[in-house]
Amino acid sequence: MSQSSSSTTPQRALAADALDLLKRLIATPSFSREEDRTAELIEDFFSQKQIPFKRLKNNIWAQNRYFDLAKPTILLNSHHDTVKPNKSWTLDPFQPLERDGKLFGLGSNDAGGCLVSLLATFAYFYDRADMTHNIVIAASAEEEISGRDGLELLLPELPTITFAIVGEPTEMQLAIAEKGLLVLDCTAHGISGHAARDEGENAIYKAIQDINWLTTYQFPNVSPTLGPVKLSVTIINAGTQHNVVPDTCTFTIDVRVTEQYTLEEVIDTIRQNIQAEVKPRSIRLKPSSIPADHPIVQAGIALGRHTYGSPTTSDQAVLNCPSLKCGPGHSGRSHSADEFIYLHEIEAGVDGYIQMLEQVV
Repeated sequence: MSQSSSSTTPQRALAADALDLLKRLIATPSFSREEDRTAELIEDFFSQKQIPFKRLKNNIWAQNRYFDLAKPTILLNSHHDTVKPNKSWTLDPFQPLERDGKLFGLGSNDAGGCLVSLLATFAYFYDRADMTHNIVIAASAEEEISGRDGLELLLPELPTITFAIVGEPTEMQLAIAEKGLLVLDCTAHGISGHAARDEGENAIYKAIQDINWLTTYQFPNVSPTLGPVKLSVTIINAGTQHNVVPDTCTFTIDVRVTEQYTLEEVIDTIRQNIQAEVKPRSIRLKPSSIPADHPIVQAGIALGRHTYGSPTTSDQAVLNCPSLKCGPGHSGRSHSADEFIYLHEIEAGVDGYIQMLEQVV
């Protein structure tokens, strides 16, 4: 017997509500910065459950009925924006289609299944008066573009968060660490001159020296779950015409940072070792982690889940508290043509979240 088939009746009813909401979310386009209509659907969900909520732009949040500032607070978070469908879709991305035990539709897997499972989980705990923790849920916008009007905007409005569960498709496995992202724009400076004469100082050659260092340097601290910090030069531009030695050469570094370093430490190390001027585009998308012995992680392990490190970036990047990435669905289906989630994954998601939180609250 599958785990989902052993659900209690209230959980089955909540899972059915979650599936119904997911179908309506799929049928409602919600590209990043255009999530107003799906925000209204989430408001409707709360209204039907008689749960008070608040809205900030396209972010919707609520807290449990017996919220007590003296108690620690758990944040449940996932997003309701989607990427745009790619040209390889053979189905209507906005037509929720059940077939062969799957629900097809844009955002079904990333991260609609996680979001509706977390909403159902929050509804399950909403009226509980005996909890040792508060629970806050946030359905956030602009996650797919790391936008500033998503969870980052909402966080100052929320109570202090002790730890968070961020809903992303992990097959309900436990991503206890996530890489942060740095994009560095670099400029190597030289002196222009005529290519036919021994004049000038070629900025391309200076950039090559820097790039050689970047391709060989290894940060000494290696994450047990995420491995080493990864540096990749992804863009380079220089020169205006064939007979002029260029005085500037620009290049871009994509840096995936583990929890072993702060973004500032990585920037400082690079600046100390290359000649080029280094300008970070942002230092917002931080690496994140949660200790393997944290109670919520141990609760997941007790249910047979395994821990791992995630190479992808999520709303965890803007959190300043321990956070666990976990949710129904498979990361490999995200952003793919004919995206889908298995129907049983929704019920298993609701069950899994509830069982994990029961061990903590």
